[in-house]
Amino acid sequence: MAKELTMFNRGVKLVVLHVVLALVATSLVLPFTWMILASLKRLDEIGLDSWLPQVFQWSNYKEVFTMKGIMFGRWYWNSIFVAFWVTFLQVFTSSLAAFSFARLKWKGRDTIFLMYLATMMLPGLVMMIPNYQNMIYLGLVDTYAGLILPAAFSAFGTFLMRQFMMNIPHSLDEAAEIDGASKWQLYWTVILPLSRPALVTLTIFTFIGNYNSMFWPLVMMKTPERYTLPIGMMAFDSSQGQQTNLLMAAVAMSVIPMIILFIFMQKQLVKGIMLGGVKG
Repeated sequence: MAKELTMFNRGVKLVVLHVVLALVATSLVLPFTWMILASLKRLDEIGLDSWLPQVFQWSNYKEVFTMKGIMFGRWYWNSIFVAFWVTFLQVFTSSLAAFSFARLKWKGRDTIFLMYLATMMLPGLVMMIPNYQNMIYLGLVDTYAGLILPAAFSAFGTFLMRQFMMNIPHSLDEAAEIDGASKWQLYWTVILPLSRPALVTLTIFTFIGNYNSMFWPLVMMKTPERYTLPIGMMAFDSSQGQQTNLLMAAVAMSVIPMIILFIFMQKQLVKGIMLGGVKG
């Protein structure tokens, strides 16, 4: 009897847990659902109580690309281009720095790592003015390089990669050195392939963070042709009036790269977060 009662209690707890998780999931999905449905409405339907459009306006998505003063396709490309290069450079530099901090022994290594890590305590807005002054000095204002280079290095990325690399057995380093591998070959052919989960995790975080970045591109970019999507979205209200339905269509299309990235890399993302958080 006691065993049956225990199983019953477990069953009730499991049901309650699933109900709570379903409610949380629904609350997260509702805004996205409203956005998709709003993107298929006429402008005069946006303020109505009904979520469903009277007639699905699929032409809204095509109109986003043809609106006067709206260079949505160009802004889309700019965002993907900048986010790709920032992600590539940040993952590369972070993995190199992490390899040095985790696998190599040199004087002052731990002290320098702590100092490097301390930069994470500084808000991004605090560093914006000195970074902007540097871009002026280098003549990189209103250029793609001005968006990419300041974001090419990351203390968080280095920390994440270091934590993961510290869990890789050091016996692999000794075996590679016995086989005559250089430090670069050890990094490139041994440690980096084994760090794939952490690389994927950092790739997703970096791409999404830069793809959605607004403050730095807003400060740096002066030419409309070089705007990224977060800045360009403001033009839907300023140049064409309040075109909420078209704005929702543009936002719906803008999240496609992030959804695709997450779908294909979600397993490695979860694994990277779990293993990267283990203390070496």
